[in-house]
Amino acid sequence: MYSDLARELDALLDDIRRGRAACASEMGSVSPTHRGGALNLVDYARLRRHDLRDLQDRLLDVGVSPLVGCEDDVEKSLGAARAAIAALRGEDPTAFADRERTAAARDTGDAVLAAHADELLGRARHGRSGRVMVTLPSGAADDPAFVLDLAERGMGLARINCAHDGPEKWEKMIAHVRAAERVVGRPIPVSMDLAGPKLRTGPIALGEPVGRARVTRQSDGRVVEPARIWFTGEAPGPAVAPTPPLTHGHPALCVRVEPGWLAGRSPGDVIEVPDARGRRRRFTVVSAGPDGVLAEGDRNAWVRDGTMIDCGSDRTRVSGIPAVPRRIRVRTGDTIVLTADTDPVEPPEPGGEIRLGCALAEVVEALSVGDHVLFDDGVIAADVTATSPEGDPEGPWTRLEVVRCREGGRWLGSEKGINVPGVEVRTPALTAEDRECLRFAARNADVVALSFVRAREDVAETLEALRVATAESGRPLGLLLKIETRQAYRGLPALLLEAMRHDRVGVMIARGDLAVEMGFESLSEIPRNITLMCQAARVPVVLATQVLESLAKTGMPSRAEISDAGSAQRSECVMLNKGPYVAEAIETLDAIHSRMGRIQRKALPLMRHVDSWD
Repeated sequence: MYSDLARELDALLDDIRRGRAACASEMGSVSPTHRGGALNLVDYARLRRHDLRDLQDRLLDVGVSPLVGCEDDVEKSLGAARAAIAALRGEDPTAFADRERTAAARDTGDAVLAAHADELLGRARHGRSGRVMVTLPSGAADDPAFVLDLAERGMGLARINCAHDGPEKWEKMIAHVRAAERVVGRPIPVSMDLAGPKLRTGPIALGEPVGRARVTRQSDGRVVEPARIWFTGEAPGPAVAPTPPLTHGHPALCVRVEPGWLAGRSPGDVIEVPDARGRRRRFTVVSAGPDGVLAEGDRNAWVRDGTMIDCGSDRTRVSGIPAVPRRIRVRTGDTIVLTADTDPVEPPEPGGEIRLGCALAEVVEALSVGDHVLFDDGVIAADVTATSPEGDPEGPWTRLEVVRCREGGRWLGSEKGINVPGVEVRTPALTAEDRECLRFAARNADVVALSFVRAREDVAETLEALRVATAESGRPLGLLLKIETRQAYRGLPALLLEAMRHDRVGVMIARGDLAVEMGFESLSEIPRNITLMCQAARVPVVLATQVLESLAKTGMPSRAEISDAGSAQRSECVMLNKGPYVAEAIETLDAIHSRMGRIQRKALPLMRHVDSWD
């Protein structure tokens, strides 16, 4: 038995040395700060080409560590196992490993990863094993108190999604974060996600300008959160109302009114608001100030732009309500024609053929009969049944049949994600908009995240753009690779080696898109594999998508997502998405980090004293 184990471990060590030799030329381009991590990454990628499960069982049978925790230093871990087998055979174990050097190598790997995480993501709070990244909502641009509250509750990084808002709002958000830093006495890095090539549904023609003030009720009908309307004064320019104060529950409906009417309002006033469905609703003013008036009601209200409202005999018209985005009802068996035309489409008559634009013509052209297309995070699945002939005057199109959808159908809107699992699509890593955002980030932020990375060339192109942007700004900028495609997962070692040419680099695991691309049944395995690979590379990880989602959106977590948040502690940072209760989600996640840090270090369980069993 011992001889077989010795031969297998020797074969693994020999294979690792061959892997190092094959990648020797690449080590010269890796940043010096990542040299050791890159070498260990090559070792780990080579090791994971083998199925080690039987070997691990047999090592455990003879009392030898089954390579658990080998990510810290692969060569030293294999050497330690080989030395243990040598000792069991009565041979000199020091020919294979030195115990003190093995322990030092493990400590070094752990320390280097921790240092890289501190440099990229900021230091974790005292007593915490990780950091909390929070996606800032649009309203954060006009509410510094909200941003300060997030910081005081434990926000470690602020995330801005460049797919939304614009430079003017981003600058305000960042200014509020910098102000919050000074109050809480610790740095809060700002990370900006580049939108990337948008593989999304095209626009659908807008409907009428009607807005909804919405009530939240319990199952017995009692009001949990009232409907709210934010009245603000007329202003020149486009008819877009300023953002209202952030509140729990559904956001307030924003409307503009005449300044004179607004100035006459005070708390307790009752405002009569006609509902677009022919009803009348009553809203009571709860706060009034120079920026506007907030009123609450206990009924839903649909308010049409231009509606006349009154408070006693004082009347005015509301304005600034945008047109309602429309959606298309999709059912199993429906036909969808996906085109490269991005002009707004009209929803079809019931049972009619659905036409949808696709933001990337390359995707429409790449599809073939039999390919699968997924919409809106995979809730609608369709198969390609026909494609346009070459030279078709209508441009490229693809006909799809919907093969899976929720019973009764599903609404599909514009700007919803499209996934084409297994279809290789070559698109530029950075759009023109991404390059502008990158320059903005280099002047104002601390980290930039590359979306929809697929190939090593995408990383190389981004690093060159990053080099130019940081040279112009004179400020360093960290880089996060968002792993959200099948190609990125399969090519992860090569992507990491390319990215490690940059001093400050990390990985964001976008579980939502990965689940759609790879299958939901893989969702428990794939993020773990990515985390372990990054641990070997000594590169920090941000775990993203739907962490404490129910808590952030409704104020009440599910039991499953609490367990999920505990597992997320294995990463160096966890991302929370925006929601009315995101501040409460920060506190919950922070408490979980504090507790789990005492019993888990990366993939290694730690057995603290359980006093309940004394």
